[in-house]
Amino acid sequence: MQRVYFDNAATTPVSSEVIEAMIPVLKEQFGNPSSIHAEGRQIRAAIETARKTVAQCIGAGTGEVFFTSGGTESNNMALKKAVHDLGVRRIISCPAEHHCNTHSIDTLVREDDIEAIWLNPDHLGRISYEDLEKNLSEAAGVKTLVSLMHANNEIGTMIDLARVSELCRQYGALLHTDTVQTVGHFPINVQETPVNFLSGAAHKFHGPKGVGFIYINPDTHIKPFIDGGAQERNMRGGTENVYGIVGLARALELATAQMESRSAHILDVRNYMKSRLLESFNDIQFNGDPEGLSLYTVLSVSFPPGPKNELLLLNLDILGISCSGGSACSSGSEKGSHVLEAIGADPARKSIRFSFSHYNTREEVDFVIEKLTTILPAR
Repeated sequence: MQRVYFDNAATTPVSSEVIEAMIPVLKEQFGNPSSIHAEGRQIRAAIETARKTVAQCIGAGTGEVFFTSGGTESNNMALKKAVHDLGVRRIISCPAEHHCNTHSIDTLVREDDIEAIWLNPDHLGRISYEDLEKNLSEAAGVKTLVSLMHANNEIGTMIDLARVSELCRQYGALLHTDTVQTVGHFPINVQETPVNFLSGAAHKFHGPKGVGFIYINPDTHIKPFIDGGAQERNMRGGTENVYGIVGLARALELATAQMESRSAHILDVRNYMKSRLLESFNDIQFNGDPEGLSLYTVLSVSFPPGPKNELLLLNLDILGISCSGGSACSSGSEKGSHVLEAIGADPARKSIRFSFSHYNTREEVDFVIEKLTTILPAR
């Protein structure tokens, strides 16, 4: 049976070029990078080459990139070390952030008595920069961290990262940004847009799962998040996931080099799906800000109330279509999307997130529309 994969915001297929880069590490280059013999030195060189590649892709220095297990660890590291090592007592964030951020902040409020200020998004998922500046100006000497994701993983709405960076600089606040959905898809340069912490995950840009990175500004001095050996320049104990790191670097290198062609293709597929949905069904709406500053890989579709809404995702899966109702990390939860709740979306409507990669085609969109017409009333 034909299957169409439109859930790339959850994870992307690993590209063949990335697999080819990883195979030698899996088959032959098995040394421990902390060993001083030839096998260890060989694999240590592979890690440092990967680090240089990642750093170049985001405009960072090689010594500013640290490898982790993924976006969740990187975000936890930034938030918790900012409080524990940098003296942060106030965090400004948004309730529509990924749960690894909001839950980390909740933990810090509960266990470390920090103050959390939540910037409520508007109906398109946009934060108010005026509210952000007001809260920064009222910090009154309290060490503050702003933590905002570059693009929302469920509805795609983006922040103006340069504007947020400038406000943080102006008011002396630290800045952490979750770029898990945007790194490899948008140009990112930490020299042009200064941040203190920036996170990424390989499996969002056709790399392997279980590996990510965190950029730490050289002026931001924190202690290890995971104690152990001296790996990652004493920042993260534990033997490195070498084949994952090599795969991450190759995936990001390809994504950066092919960004223009990939983004043009993905945007064409997304816009084609948008137009097909509007011409095929009544009362279709879109969550987020797809016509504004938005993540081009995501289309969050709001279907009108109907008797088949609750089983829409299941029926699409049965018909060969993979998509989601929101973040994959919350797919087992009985609660609705915290993102849709934060923007005041109508709970009677059913939202489906379709997310795309450069492997998707217009023909796959036609397949999805055809199957949807067998479930929902068409025009």
